[in-house]
Amino acid sequence: MKCMEPLLLAGRWIETDSALDVRSPFTGELIAQTACAKPQHVSEALAAAEKALSIPLPEHKRHKVLETVANRLRERAEEFARTIALEAGKPIKTARLEVERAVSTLTFSAAEALRLSGETVPMSAAAAGAGKLAFTVHEPIGVVAAITPFNFPLNLVCHKVGPAVAAGCPVVLKPSSYTPLTALKLARLFTEAELPEGYLSVLPGSGQEVGDALVSDPRVALITFTGSGQVGWSIAAKTDRKKVLLELGNSSPVLVFPDADISAAVAACVRHGFSHAGQSCISVQRILVHRSIYAQFLDQLVPAVEKLKTGDPLDEDTDVGPLITTAER
Repeated sequence: MKCMEPLLLAGRWIETDSALDVRSPFTGELIAQTACAKPQHVSEALAAAEKALSIPLPEHKRHKVLETVANRLRERAEEFARTIALEAGKPIKTARLEVERAVSTLTFSAAEALRLSGETVPMSAAAAGAGKLAFTVHEPIGVVAAITPFNFPLNLVCHKVGPAVAAGCPVVLKPSSYTPLTALKLARLFTEAELPEGYLSVLPGSGQEVGDALVSDPRVALITFTGSGQVGWSIAAKTDRKKVLLELGNSSPVLVFPDADISAAVAACVRHGFSHAGQSCISVQRILVHRSIYAQFLDQLVPAVEKLKTGDPLDEDTDVGPLITTAER
């Protein structure tokens, strides 16, 4: 039996009565079990987040936490890349690129933490305002609920947690049930960097229980979701008086015109069409080629695709790994 990976609940690492199985998309093997959150854990996390919000986190501390996490992630890049490859099935060389992007995301967030300044506005446009100034101040919007998908289990978590921490907002994160290990590993970097208790909880669990409890709770000020359009729009329909940020699926065509560099176009289509087995909202999903160059394009595209190597995500030569579940195949 695999040891249970605890979840992060407002600075505390805890186990729960139920477990979430994490399986390799490549072999189907059980690679880990994590603690599985329930609605009561969501409520505890939100209570802690509200309490944390009442004690503002100064900008210099936000910057320091994010800078520290970015540096430690860079130092442990290979460890994170292997975790992504194991649980998401992403080829290891592609997983390394995701880690690099995540480091950049956190570095940018750290810089923004020091740039959240307000604005000074002269009031002399009206006679009564002569000699007077008004000013604006940016304040944290409140508690953020973040829900992330399986296909970028590190960088998309950083996309949500990094800016929220930079703005001084506590975050309760529900990672994908397929890929919770990477998010939990990242959360450990935040606790090591001394992010105050309550500013981050990571709650693996089902969308019906953890997700619904998060989006319906009035203590949440903003919901940020990345995933399918069906789920995203259903979340938006359920929420009252909350800000909702949705990053949803897409239908991404490539148009190839007669004056195109055909070799470059083929290389781009192969790279972006088959990276992570096409499991990305910005993958190449349709290729529309001008009829005058169609045969020439196809003559280069087919052998380029045939050269791609499928197989074990941990194999350095693998170009295309598995789809996340058998249901998707």
